[in-house]
Amino acid sequence: MNKRGRGVLDELEKSLSLTQRHMEPSRMTLYRFGNTSSSSLWNELAYTEAKGRIKKHDRIWQIGFGSGFKCNSAVWRALKTINPAMEKNPWTDEIDKFPVEVPQVATIVY
Repeated sequence: MNKRGRGVLDELEKSLSLTQRHMEPSRMTLYRFGNTSSSSLWNELAYTEAKGRIKKHDRIWQIGFGSGFKCNSAVWRALKTINPAMEKNPWTDEIDKFPVEVPQVATIVY
């Protein structure tokens, strides 16, 4: 999921009834790389591959949000099981350090 910040991720998780495991690649990409706009989608896919979570015939749903009313999505089908030991991607060198615990943001009451 391409995100525009943590609040958007929180709302998507709640609205789409997603699990923390579904959201982990997005949250860890935001944590490690910041908001990198559309390239975040590929870093999130790379995270999932580095974790060894892509199996043959799996479907992966990527959602990207832009400014205004822009929203795009794609569904990919894995043609093979990804072996993380055989892949080189932006997460390969540090994947064992993730996920990290990211504290919840408290609401400011005025």
